[in-house]
Amino acid sequence: MGKPVYKLLDQKGRVLIPKEMRDAAGMEYGDIVGLGLKDGNVSVRKVSIIEVGDQSPEAVEAYVRAAIRTMPDGTRLSLISDLSGLMRQKEG
Repeated sequence: MGKPVYKLLDQKGRVLIPKEMRDAAGMEYGDIVGLGLKDGNVSVRKVSIIEVGDQSPEAVEAYVRAAIRTMPDGTRLSLISDLSGLMRQKEG
């Protein structure tokens, strides 16, 4: 995709990255992306790990989601069960 692509920003500040661009960048559902701002331009890049020291809730959530994607199904199910148990304890 050599031509510029124009998209509208929605009410929540989201922009859809066209599939051709995601494919070219190697981006898939659930991937972690880094956002940057320089000279008034926003950049988006795929990252494989969270930058050291970033422990914001968003970064931690992205890291956990990325880790879950790499787990075998049995491990995921076990984790879901454990988390459900913790939520029930917290409620009760």
